[in-house]
Amino acid sequence: MVDFLDSSIKQFEYYRLLGDKTFAQLTDDQLFWEYSEGSNSIAVVVRHLWGNMLSRWTDFLTTDGEKEWRNRDDEFENNITSRQDLLDKWNEGWNCLFKTLNSLTPTDLDRIVYIRNQGHTVMEAINRQLAHYPYHVGQIVLIGKMLTGNQWKSLSIPRCNSKDYNADKFSKPKKKGHFTDDYLDDNTRV
Repeated sequence: MVDFLDSSIKQFEYYRLLGDKTFAQLTDDQLFWEYSEGSNSIAVVVRHLWGNMLSRWTDFLTTDGEKEWRNRDDEFENNITSRQDLLDKWNEGWNCLFKTLNSLTPTDLDRIVYIRNQGHTVMEAINRQLAHYPYHVGQIVLIGKMLTGNQWKSLSIPRCNSKDYNADKFSKPKKKGHFTDDYLDDNTRV
């Protein structure tokens, strides 16, 4: 169960890193670009993630994950005004998540927590968010990739480099590890 918590933290770190690396490739204006009226900009997606993270992970073990103070519908109205405001919300949400995950113990994983009065084991609640957050980070990455076009710097194995990447991996001895170990170094660990 310690492995599950460690693996979950690494997975969340990886998706946070994908967002960070996307933001770094975009201009301030691109963070607020909308494909069409009513579609979500990166800023709106960040605002939604921020609201969800604060609601789900604040007092995680003791209160419902859908807090009374959360206004989910308001998250889809952009009131983020700058890159710094976007990054502050992004970091506040992730920091809330990591603070909670780092406080959990293996014995907590079978405890029941509620999201909108629906009971989940802690493990199920973590898995639920491990499906939700990457979905939205994928939207952020896709928007970023569309906006930068040929200037996009790949966040994974660049196109036409799979053979070389695999050759490098298979040239090394087998070892147990998490796939994110290639992406996360000691400076990005929470």
